[in-house]
Amino acid sequence: MKALAGALVGVFACATAASGAGDACGTASHLVQVDAAMPRAAEAVDKTKSLTIVVAGTTSSSLPGPEGAKLAYPARLEAALKEKLPGVAVKVVPYVTPRTTASAMAQTFPKILKSDKPALMVWQTGTYDALQGIGPEAFQTILEQTVDVLKAGGTDVLFVNMQFSPRTDSVLASQAYADAIRWVALEHGVNLFDRQGIMRQWAELGTFDLTAVTKSLDTAAQVHNCIGRMLADLIVDAIKTNGTESKEIK
Repeated sequence: MKALAGALVGVFACATAASGAGDACGTASHLVQVDAAMPRAAEAVDKTKSLTIVVAGTTSSSLPGPEGAKLAYPARLEAALKEKLPGVAVKVVPYVTPRTTASAMAQTFPKILKSDKPALMVWQTGTYDALQGIGPEAFQTILEQTVDVLKAGGTDVLFVNMQFSPRTDSVLASQAYADAIRWVALEHGVNLFDRQGIMRQWAELGTFDLTAVTKSLDTAAQVHNCIGRMLADLIVDAIKTNGTESKEIK
């Protein structure tokens, strides 16, 4: 189990770009879809010209090394949003908690809401619950209860599901957890960033070789950059869906 967890943590760091990949982000951009508006984020952009986002996740939302924080997808999300919202003060705050279940992570959210007051909570979850054998039904219940708490606390919610790796896909039964995330997103009117589907598409097309065992931080940074850019596209499109007429949105 520890070996499997280590393999999952290292998926991004072990990715190697396939030759001739071209625009890596674009090969899976059709999988980024807006299913719900983001009224709190839209209000923050339109009325206060600011947008604070918290990214709550495990180690796959980070990269190793002294430059890791700058290259990981939360930082790339912030950079992309600053480009798309030039008149808005954008701040993305990452909370990385290794080997943490959805239930344990949810217990930290009230404090985060109080201290950071985010307009949007990006919640990356699912993998560790699957590794620990937490029942999918119990996992889904936690998501449902927590989404209600987050909304009542004044923040929109965006789910990010598990990452994909051909090396672990056959031994980690994650589909039930991915289904639970998708169901809660639909039932509670929040968006889902299908990281698992996007990475599977990259693997199938050869955009990134996710089975490589040679570590490549450069390529890991490319993967994170794509995730950050694509998340930014989803967020901006969701804000537009909410009907904001902010001139700052490109």
